[in-house]
Amino acid sequence: MSVLALLRKELRAYFASPLVYVVGAVFYALTGFFFYTQLVYFVQYGFGVNILGNFWTAFMAGAPYSLSMVLLLVVPLLTMRLLAEEWKLGTIELLLTYPLRDGAIVAAKLAACALVIALLLLGTLAYPLFLARVQPVPWAPIAASYLGLLLLGVCFAAAGLLISALTESQVVAAVATLGFLLLCWAVSWNEAATSPPPLRLAAELAMFDHFEPFARGVIDAGDLAYFAAATVLFVFLTLRVLEARHWRGRR
Repeated sequence: MSVLALLRKELRAYFASPLVYVVGAVFYALTGFFFYTQLVYFVQYGFGVNILGNFWTAFMAGAPYSLSMVLLLVVPLLTMRLLAEEWKLGTIELLLTYPLRDGAIVAAKLAACALVIALLLLGTLAYPLFLARVQPVPWAPIAASYLGLLLLGVCFAAAGLLISALTESQVVAAVATLGFLLLCWAVSWNEAATSPPPLRLAAELAMFDHFEPFARGVIDAGDLAYFAAATVLFVFLTLRVLEARHWRGRR
């Protein structure tokens, strides 16, 4: 089996299950509701000269009624089965007999989940297209915010894949991933709980602080490097978990 064949297998597993359709329905219901209510709120009360820009930033990154928060909530449901199900059913042994490196297996599973996330985000382009029918919109900042969402989604998926590798229970994987992502997302939010030096460190580590510039239409090399490094770190740790399980299995 090649990497491409394994990727197709993973995509078939996603779309043969009702879970992805339920997740998609919940995702669009929540993001559609937040889009409508926040748009009405900003149109009625203003908030500066750039009302449309402020609305879009809030819709992308404003907690808790934002597209990024909904993405954080649904990604654990997409990643929980990736490796936990393989451990539970015992199919991981069969998978590991394929002439593929562990890295190729992890890459195929992560790519399948990333494609599902990209499809979910693609559907939300209906929101800026709706705005464009009302008045001209700045497409460059919107494109930057979608780049940030895609990087964020892949980073979420890599973290979920790591946690899925640690347990045989999909429920445990989903709950643990949700808790971990919430911690990584909001670790710098409570400024009164700590002194400035630890707060600066928390801001360097927090996913929100690196996504928020994208939501404002700013693409910074440091933020790109952060999401790339975090994703690579989670993939690296996943490979180490698989390697440890191989080692225990040979004992």
